[in-house]
Amino acid sequence: MDESSVRAVGWARSLPMSGNVKAARDWSRERLRGLGWTDSAPETVDAVLLTVSELVTNAHVHAHSNAQLVMTWDTRCLHVAVHDASTDLPTTRTPSAERLGGRGILLVDALADSWEARPCPYGKTVVACFHPPAATAPDDPRT
Repeated sequence: MDESSVRAVGWARSLPMSGNVKAARDWSRERLRGLGWTDSAPETVDAVLLTVSELVTNAHVHAHSNAQLVMTWDTRCLHVAVHDASTDLPTTRTPSAERLGGRGILLVDALADSWEARPCPYGKTVVACFHPPAATAPDDPRT
């Protein structure tokens, strides 16, 4: 096998509006446990779980749609992607003491190593990337 080829493992979960965000976090925590991150990179796990919470909440609250959560590990980055039915791309807003919300994308920006939002034919996808500490990056996530 060509060593320059990308090897990846991924998982997907659909989260209906009637589902709660806790289910998304619990599901994500199990995937991270499978990568060994809950023991080796607990701070990164916390950042991923908070990002999952924010992105799924945004899909339900702002897009008024189901959320499709996809996590992909390619040995360099854990990609956390949430797709929803709205074509409106997220924007950062200045936090206000008079508004309850408006901090989600600011949190994602602070927690993730990088993130982007891109339009899709049936909505948008927001993707956040997390690099684990170098010592915790497994060679093969299936082991």
